[in-house]
Amino acid sequence: MSAPRLNRRLTLESPARVSDGAGGFEQTWTALGVLWAELTARAGRETQVAGAALSSVPWMVVVRGAPMGHPERPVPAQRFRDGGRVFHIRSVAEADPEGRYLICMADEEVVR
Repeated sequence: MSAPRLNRRLTLESPARVSDGAGGFEQTWTALGVLWAELTARAGRETQVAGAALSSVPWMVVVRGAPMGHPERPVPAQRFRDGGRVFHIRSVAEADPEGRYLICMADEEVVR
């Protein structure tokens, strides 16, 4: 594997539950840190959800490797943020036997 071009600054976020004061909760997102990444788009698709067009694009996001359990290692259910764009992480795997890089498969959804 050739070295990726880590030229996109992404914020790694994790879901958090916050009390809504009425016995329930709201889901918010907590920033865990910034990672540099290479993003490659895959084939997207468009569907209809509740009468609105939803465009979904899968992305391959490559970031520097980190050991299991390390706070800088992404995990499924977290997300990357790039300004107003959000990439929901589906899976994470080592890109090479040495674990220098991680491949994160993520989805970006845009309602049109």
